[in-house]
Amino acid sequence: MLNSTLYYTMLTRDYSKTLANTAADPTVQRQTAYFQANIDKVKSVDDLLNNSKLYNYVMTAFGLSDMTYAKGLIRKVLTEGVSSSKSLTNTLNDPRYKALATAFNFAANGAATTSSTSLQQTTISNFDEQTLETNVGKTSPGAQMALYFQRMAPTIASAYNILGDKTLLSVVQTAFGLSPSMSQQGIDQQAQTIGKLVNIADLQKPAYLQTIIERFTANYDVNNRSTTSTTPTNALQVSSPGISQSLLLSIASLPQGGS
Repeated sequence: MLNSTLYYTMLTRDYSKTLANTAADPTVQRQTAYFQANIDKVKSVDDLLNNSKLYNYVMTAFGLSDMTYAKGLIRKVLTEGVSSSKSLTNTLNDPRYKALATAFNFAANGAATTSSTSLQQTTISNFDEQTLETNVGKTSPGAQMALYFQRMAPTIASAYNILGDKTLLSVVQTAFGLSPSMSQQGIDQQAQTIGKLVNIADLQKPAYLQTIIERFTANYDVNNRSTTSTTPTNALQVSSPGISQSLLLSIASLPQGGS
């Protein structure tokens, strides 16, 4: 596997170009073209759920591809919306569902929901990011986790949001050397521990966020030195959006310090 610190750095050096390369992939282009051509035809929650291509695209875009089977749950999330504190979305304490229900707010906007240019652009942008992260994960799980943390950071309002997301929690645990066994503690005690280590409000600041990510990737690479110190030939055959094969070979030849 590739050193996650170096891979993440290369991906984010010109992140907009990396995303553009992902969007230009023929498979992604076909999926996005179908979404653009058909999303206006969706006038209700059931219209969305009954079109498997659109449904899968949207679920992927909002990080819920692992929940595509749970149509009953998604129907309730989209039907109830976000305005009531008692809605399912607001009781799940998972920013993915809230982002989905906020964007596809059928409860408030009805049949006009999907005609929103902002909704369409947001969904496409999200889909590109999710696809990028998935592809990166095939070569460097650590870099994938770092990209995920970077993307989700603006949605983190409390330590409980971190505790409710296994990837966010793993990043924080790795960055600060916390044992996974901390999950055996009470939830409030865990939140207190994380709150002392991570300034939640400062995650909105790029410099502070970058510091957390750098701590994570450095520790991740140390913890996984046996897999990050060498690069198998087949790893270089994986499609890596935004990075050419020759550049991957250059990255792989760099020492762990990366200079």
